[in-house]
Amino acid sequence: MGVNIGELVEPKETSLEAISGKIVAIDAHNMLYQFVSIIRQPDGTPLKDSSGRITSHLSGLIYRTTNLMEKGIRPVFVFDGKPPELKGAVTKARSERREEARRKWEEAKLRYPEEAFKYAKASARIDAAIIEDAKTLLTHLGIPCVQAKAEGEAQAAYMVQRGDAELVSSQDYDSLLFGAPVMIRNLSAPRRKATPEVVILKELEETHGITREELVDLAILIGTDFNPGIKGIGAKRALKLIKEYHSIERLIAASEIERIENYELVRAIFLHPAVNESYELRWGTPNEEGVKEFLCEEHDFSEERVSTALAKISRQKTTGSQKRIEQWL
Repeated sequence: MGVNIGELVEPKETSLEAISGKIVAIDAHNMLYQFVSIIRQPDGTPLKDSSGRITSHLSGLIYRTTNLMEKGIRPVFVFDGKPPELKGAVTKARSERREEARRKWEEAKLRYPEEAFKYAKASARIDAAIIEDAKTLLTHLGIPCVQAKAEGEAQAAYMVQRGDAELVSSQDYDSLLFGAPVMIRNLSAPRRKATPEVVILKELEETHGITREELVDLAILIGTDFNPGIKGIGAKRALKLIKEYHSIERLIAASEIERIENYELVRAIFLHPAVNESYELRWGTPNEEGVKEFLCEEHDFSEERVSTALAKISRQKTTGSQKRIEQWL
């Protein structure tokens, strides 16, 4: 879910054409979750093959990712590693919410079909099989995959900082806390539903007169994936407090707040995350035979539709800007 700082952010609308030619580090778990949540039957049932295996994520990857590639965008998918221990409580709470949503979905399908899809979306989860399926398909498509040590967003942010990518793609603003200079939201959303938006960390800092370190402390006050935050403190109040006191330590010393458990550890997760420094980015030619065997023969996809999607890659548009990250800063 990420930190709730949306009301402090002023995103700029963009388009797929505007980022043609750019390397985008995609938070794989975030995007796969979108696909599994949204790509469903009207009653909320996810897409499945004849063996009962979920294929919503594969549908999203083949049809929407090839659309990005057709525009000349060069995606690289970054997969989560082992989560920090502090994330355990959040993970457990999310699992409980998903199970409750699944129960309500089963009930709604019989009694309140108009509400079924809502509960179905909330019950979505990413498991090991979905991750492995995604990596297999991406490999066949010639798209590089990077395995993070811990948080995928931290790894993606590091890759942009290093100059190996130009934008982080995620729906969550945590990318900014991890230091992503530029992030893009709604990258894979259908155009009729959401317009791609770019958020620039430097502009966010300058707009509110805070540093990235202060932004992280602000997020800790609100609550992150690693701490619950302080009840009653939202984004605007947290901003006011941080602008006045500049750090959690000073807030505590002034008795504005009580001590926040583990805030130093949470701060370190964002400012000094564990990252994989030895990744390799190499785009290959799509293995069309491999894609069709995996999707059509193993998972019952329409060969005609898959062929149409693959044809997009051969029509890649590379007329967009080839400038590096400096254009955003």
